[in-house]
Amino acid sequence: MLTLTGPVARGQAAGLDDIVFALLDGVDDGVVVCDVAGIGPPGLAVVDLLARLQLAARRAGGRIRLRAPDPALRALLHLVGLPVEVEGEAEEGEPALGVEVEVEPGEAAL
Repeated sequence: MLTLTGPVARGQAAGLDDIVFALLDGVDDGVVVCDVAGIGPPGLAVVDLLARLQLAARRAGGRIRLRAPDPALRALLHLVGLPVEVEGEAEEGEPALGVEVEVEPGEAAL
């Protein structure tokens, strides 16, 4: 897990590529969890940092997942179109836990 704290300054992503590569080397599922609870107020420097981390993870064949993002950060990431996973949410195409998928009559429920 990578814990990010703020305030975030421009250019802070330098050197984090190596950390992401090392973390991905130690996980089986190809996901680096980034705890962003203490990252501070969201802004373009935060978006830049997360975009660079996501790019580094993708280059290494993985991805990042955010833990405890502030609602304002989530809204900003959505606004700029940066696709990141959030811990505890269903992945795209998968139903949320506790939700049953409707089946046709006569078919077995999964």
